[in-house]
Amino acid sequence: MIRKLLEVCRKNLILFAVCNIFLGLAIGFGLGVYTLPILTAESGLDDKTIAELEQTAERRGVFRRDLEGSNALHWGDGIIMVNDKAVWLDGSVSPGLDYWLYLAPAFVETEADFIDIKAQSVEVGSIKAFTNFRLAVPAHVNAADFPAVVIWCEAFSQFITAAALSS
Repeated sequence: MIRKLLEVCRKNLILFAVCNIFLGLAIGFGLGVYTLPILTAESGLDDKTIAELEQTAERRGVFRRDLEGSNALHWGDGIIMVNDKAVWLDGSVSPGLDYWLYLAPAFVETEADFIDIKAQSVEVGSIKAFTNFRLAVPAHVNAADFPAVVIWCEAFSQFITAAALSS
């Protein structure tokens, strides 16, 4: 009787250990996916550069954390500025993997809305800094033709944030 009980306990202990190993691996992978972009992020623009660029801004928009499609892990906060040569942010976006900035034909607040207009949007570039970044507008693109910007996570098809642009 005691031998059977010990055998059952041993089997359950092995099962418990295996489950803990897989749980630990899953948690470690999740933390790695979240922290790797933070550890490898480029440094953003300094305040002096932002002030100089601000003088050349033709249009501005505001990234807000309270957009319908944003959440605690996917958000933007700050002023996005655009001229014919560049797009830059005085603020920050949530850290994440594979973020891209798009010039969009309309302001959107959700993933579904952006998917509807993604084909008409123009990729400006990959975001490598999560605070005060700057991206060059492609030479063939007239930034003035686009009334909004969107930040989108390509890896997970996730809406991060967006802003309507105005003069």
